[in-house]
Amino acid sequence: MGRQGDDRSKEAAGASAASTPDFDQFAQNMGRLFEEYGKVTAAYLKPIERGEAKTGQADEASDMVRTLGRVAERWVSDPAKIIEAQASLTGDFLNLWSASLKRAGGEEVAPVAEPDKRDSRFRDPDWTEHPTFDFIKQAYLIGSRWAETMVDKADDLDPHTREKARFYIKQIASALSPTNFIATNPELLRETLQQNGENLVRGMKMFAEDVEAGGGELKIRQSDARSFEVGVNIATTPGKVIFRNDIMELIQYAPATPQVLKRPLLIVPPWINKFYILDLNPEKSFIRWCVEQGLTVFCISWVNPDARHAGKDFESYMREGVFAALDVIEEATGEKKVSAIGYCVGGTLLGVTLAYMAAIGDKRIESATFFTTQVDFSRAGELSVFVDEEQIRAIEEQMARTGYLDGSRMSGAFNMLRPNDLIWSYAVNNYLKGKAPAPFDLLYWNSDSTRMPAANHSFYLRNCYLDNKLSKGEMQIAGKRLDLKAVKIPVYNLATREDHIAPAPSVFIGSQCFGGPVEHVVAGSGHIAGVVNPPAKVKYQYWTGGPAKGSYDDWMAAAQEHPGSWWPHWFAWLAAQAPKKVAAREPGGGRIAPLADAPGTYVKVRV
Repeated sequence: MGRQGDDRSKEAAGASAASTPDFDQFAQNMGRLFEEYGKVTAAYLKPIERGEAKTGQADEASDMVRTLGRVAERWVSDPAKIIEAQASLTGDFLNLWSASLKRAGGEEVAPVAEPDKRDSRFRDPDWTEHPTFDFIKQAYLIGSRWAETMVDKADDLDPHTREKARFYIKQIASALSPTNFIATNPELLRETLQQNGENLVRGMKMFAEDVEAGGGELKIRQSDARSFEVGVNIATTPGKVIFRNDIMELIQYAPATPQVLKRPLLIVPPWINKFYILDLNPEKSFIRWCVEQGLTVFCISWVNPDARHAGKDFESYMREGVFAALDVIEEATGEKKVSAIGYCVGGTLLGVTLAYMAAIGDKRIESATFFTTQVDFSRAGELSVFVDEEQIRAIEEQMARTGYLDGSRMSGAFNMLRPNDLIWSYAVNNYLKGKAPAPFDLLYWNSDSTRMPAANHSFYLRNCYLDNKLSKGEMQIAGKRLDLKAVKIPVYNLATREDHIAPAPSVFIGSQCFGGPVEHVVAGSGHIAGVVNPPAKVKYQYWTGGPAKGSYDDWMAAAQEHPGSWWPHWFAWLAAQAPKKVAAREPGGGRIAPLADAPGTYVKVRV
């Protein structure tokens, strides 16, 4: 048994070792590596020298230190608990050391700590087969899980501080993973030796380019941006911009059927990122599919704001966005009544707009669909860790200096919800393996971030995330107190089961806030893939279960599962409300001269 164990160890060691490198070439590459590092330094210093350096990271670091300091205070106040925690950690490491010694002696031993099956970081065989790397892996898992336990077992922490501490521990643990370092990652060691360090030179070159692209901050590339051009091979559904004002362009899409449903459809997308998530390519495009079903589709394309838009608030987005679009749709089609879709924060704006319209008796929107939208924020999920009085005040101070929130702040926040998948996997692939990421339209869109006007973002954070005023009936717009129960029109409310941004239980509570009939539907996957799920691919499923009553878990337990896309189910719901058809309408309807081809000009402004 001992000999077999020795043989396995030797085989594993051989598997992780690379062929002897060319030391002359390796030395030359190290010289090139330092040259590229100089370019990184220059890219970092350039905005500082120009007085254009971005701010905010110091505030985030300070909040992390304060939050984890509060956890530490709870443990320091009870010496007996500290001893207990230390004993627990020491015991786990002693068990690991003992298991490693037994394994070295040829015994079969069960691991002390194993990664989650969904954790792709440790898939290389050497993480299990090579004793040294197996030890490193298990030691990391023991330490990171112990840190999480320290947060969970800290006494007398308020729920918000505990959630923030969990979040920050997750960020630290992800950053310190042995998979992120050459010396502790067998795959990186192999590649570096086999390539004589050429991978590191390529990686440092990309690192310098990404710091330059981020204006002195690292903007990790997640896709090959050179493979996509908006309006050329992404966002290509034919149509025209028929209206433009300070905050939006309105696109009307060209018909694809001889007849269309009489009632037009208005899409209100989020202004965090851009509308073409619903028009990625012909196979994935929800907008193109809607046109092919015989809908007259209008879509708002929000401006990428700058300092000129600092005072544009939620009321501005309602009046100059939704209401302006309704006026133009009536002029182009002659129709006063429309169906509307709101996606994410665009759905929150649509909910606010519907409550305001109910308060003033405006009945132009006859049905509403919400994609992964929160109107109640009592269970807002992980993004709520960024929202408390201290953090909002810090953000408002930053926005007061510029007039907007930089797009990188929100993009970074979303990536931090899944740091292993959306940050560190790309950092390792790009900068240590030296491999450019593959072209992926969804991740190209994800990196195409947008700014947010100061007034709009402050209103959203305070009224929704911080105080949850909309669902409480306390939000006011233009002097009107908003009541979602006064919204009596039919609602189709789509949640996605694995959503990190608008959690399904939160959307479920939101379905209970409206005063009319609500078709509550849950789709498989997450915030994006659960929505962008075309029928042809049959990739995910969806659930229906009647009105959103009781608890989310009980509703899901009783819900009926359906294979494939929810899109046809939604269209049947929509068409049944107003089945009358008319001749297809061309953009502008002969009454409005188009300003540009779709997807317009606002969508092409990058930050």
